[in-house]
Amino acid sequence: MERKDIWVYAECRNGQIAPVTLELLGEARRLAEGTEHSVAAVLIGGPVAHELFEHGADIVYHADLAEDFRTLSHTRVICDAVKTYQPLALLFGATALGRSLAPRVASRLQTGLSADCTDLKLLPGGTLVQTRPAFGGNLYASILTQGENVQIATVRPHVMRPLEKREGRWSEEVIALDVKLKDEDLAVEILARKPAASASRLDEADVVVTAGFGVQRYGLLDEARELARLLGGAFAATRKVVDAGKAAPEEQVGQTGVTVAPKLYVALGVSGAVQHIVGMQGAKKIVAVNLDPNAPIFRVADVGLRGDLRDILPELIRMIKEERADGAL
Repeated sequence: MERKDIWVYAECRNGQIAPVTLELLGEARRLAEGTEHSVAAVLIGGPVAHELFEHGADIVYHADLAEDFRTLSHTRVICDAVKTYQPLALLFGATALGRSLAPRVASRLQTGLSADCTDLKLLPGGTLVQTRPAFGGNLYASILTQGENVQIATVRPHVMRPLEKREGRWSEEVIALDVKLKDEDLAVEILARKPAASASRLDEADVVVTAGFGVQRYGLLDEARELARLLGGAFAATRKVVDAGKAAPEEQVGQTGVTVAPKLYVALGVSGAVQHIVGMQGAKKIVAVNLDPNAPIFRVADVGLRGDLRDILPELIRMIKEERADGAL
């Protein structure tokens, strides 16, 4: 069977399609434009979500599993489906779930996996060029999967653009997958689920305030968190701050952390190393505060404030509180 379709794993969170899924469907649609390739979503569990079609899917391969997500059972379903229908490529979001699932799928199918991709191109003949940061973000590597196996990649959230939702734009072909789980696929038992303590997900926040090493050095982490709260946003940190134990790993923005694309990104004492820029360059507006006039962060910032954080950060907090007291905010 000739490999044709470009598949996207439809990740769900609390019964809702994850935003990265819609981003990948949009990218798959762009890759398939002008070719004979179809775009398909692979959905495991729950009812078929029509938004998958509205955002670019021609086909939804649906496995009717009532259980919560378990890596081993989902791996089995996906691998069996790939062997049956022979897709050209399979895309996962580079989320905690996607990073858990994709390597297992690739290993069982004896094919390659390119992780944390930031760009994809489809060559004539069906070869997928998978581009990702390499050598600490200082270079970008373009990776090709050799052989005739399915090409698998995980793609960072917020680097691809979803298509505009259009009802009735695509066909609604649903193919039921034949689920045949084995005892070893059910080896893990879920006893309970505990929601994340954070009130808002960093990668979904409209405003992100990030504390760099300069904030930590001056003992201003509490003030940075307060600024995030006043702006109705999420607090984040650079790797140095996280490595020092002053912020949680899930609060790290950058190549080895979370990728964000908020409406407003405030970088406090962030130098702007390539590894960090990779994680926040999709922000709509970037405001940077740094004492170093040559800090790389200023090259991507829309607004740059050069000065001492010990003066600027408390003043920003004071001004916001004053504006709110006056009813201006």
